[in-house]
Amino acid sequence: MATIFLNGEFIEDAQDATVSAFDAGLTHGVGLFETMSARKNDAGEIEVVRLLDHIDRLGESARQLRLTTELRRPALAEAVKRTAQKCGLDRQRIRLTITGGDLNPLAAARAGETPRHDPTILIVAQPATEYPSQMFEQGVVAALADLKVNPLDPMSSHKTLNYWGRLGELQNASAKGAAEALVFQVTNHLAGGCVSNAILVKDGQIFTPVVRGEEAPGGLPSPVLPGITRAEVLDCARRLGIETTSRMLTIDDVLKADELMLTNSSWGILPVVRVEAQNIADGAVGDVTKKLREALVI
Repeated sequence: MATIFLNGEFIEDAQDATVSAFDAGLTHGVGLFETMSARKNDAGEIEVVRLLDHIDRLGESARQLRLTTELRRPALAEAVKRTAQKCGLDRQRIRLTITGGDLNPLAAARAGETPRHDPTILIVAQPATEYPSQMFEQGVVAALADLKVNPLDPMSSHKTLNYWGRLGELQNASAKGAAEALVFQVTNHLAGGCVSNAILVKDGQIFTPVVRGEEAPGGLPSPVLPGITRAEVLDCARRLGIETTSRMLTIDDVLKADELMLTNSSWGILPVVRVEAQNIADGAVGDVTKKLREALVI
């Protein structure tokens, strides 16, 4: 069962969770989303993991892409908390979607109001996906995506509703027996996975692609999403005394790495032991990955 919050109200029946036929998310794909995890903590309370980081990233994307400048971040965070609490499950997956709202000027005119295009806000809490333990204990295979991301595309480093290309690459990866697909930039530098950030280990150090907000060589913006879990993993690594570096990475860096891991809010850290037909190092989950998985809270 899902718990649904839509535009300020809880919807008891999923069939009643409707939006306008003129909603910008439906008609033009104008919208952003965040996927979060929630869990019951030691005090028995439902806690949304790194909630404020997710809300801040969403708010910054909404501002940069001019979706809205009036996002009330504290109220939105409270709505997510309330949805998670109402759901009540020990482990949850929460999807927060915000669109450009109803673009039909007649709706406001009929109500005698001035058109203002308020965003549509949808929050859905569901049971967390249960992944097989062997994915993390034995690692997974990653494919290479045909999709290329462009540093000159202002949408590339944001979680917009346009996930069609990435979902297609995931289908292709699944057909090859792979759990994810690695996406590269048009410059042939690593961006990450279709739905994840990438982290390499080489000679006891961590290397990860430059993300939006970090300085990239040549002054180009990065088309890589600044992952919330990625940031937490890098913090964990530094607390463990592991040196971390963000830089442009090639396919050679990937294939010659000692360890490769993918991060997102659902997996936490997912070890990759093979890319296409080539093993990463000895094809087993590495010690650094194991240490980071133990240290990370998801």
